[in-house]
Amino acid sequence: MNKEIRTGVIILAAGSSSRLGQPKQLLEFKGKTLLEIAVEAAQNSLADSCVIVLGANADLIVEKIHHTKVNQVINENWEKGMASSMQKGLNYLLENSDPDLVILMLSDQPFVDYKILNSLIKSKLNTDSEIIACRYNETFGVPVLFTKKYFPELLSLTGNEGAKKLLMAHQDDLHTIDFPHGAIDIDTMEDYQKLKSGS
Repeated sequence: MNKEIRTGVIILAAGSSSRLGQPKQLLEFKGKTLLEIAVEAAQNSLADSCVIVLGANADLIVEKIHHTKVNQVINENWEKGMASSMQKGLNYLLENSDPDLVILMLSDQPFVDYKILNSLIKSKLNTDSEIIACRYNETFGVPVLFTKKYFPELLSLTGNEGAKKLLMAHQDDLHTIDFPHGAIDIDTMEDYQKLKSGS
């Protein structure tokens, strides 16, 4: 039964990293770029398919990840906000792999690995909840798994609305897994220096 459940992963990597001043997708941590870390997590997980959504600096990023053999789509409208990138990725997966479950993840959470993604998938198989999110910093967020039930709502988000809007609206259908390191993401050079120094 479980083998028939198909999971797709959408790696959101379309932003311009304006606060950082350079593409954060290409920052290195432990010998790999943040985007490579995200791609490896997805490819080594139980998921069946994966797509990266690129936008700003797409040419530069594609050049650096050509060896990863991962599906990529370019969101020409990335400046319109997170919603358009999620939808670009979801539409790609719906057309190409018809998933039952979709995991949304970012390219700037360096501690997300395949084990976290597998925990989301396994939690879904062991619970009736239709949304599985990570819990950190007294809140919940990405990576987050949605079942097919929520695809229409994901496709109706606009502007900078992200998965959080659905999490807040459907807490009765939400199951969370603890992931304290999910709080670490890279928005500024200070964040990056802290990451590298291990503080």
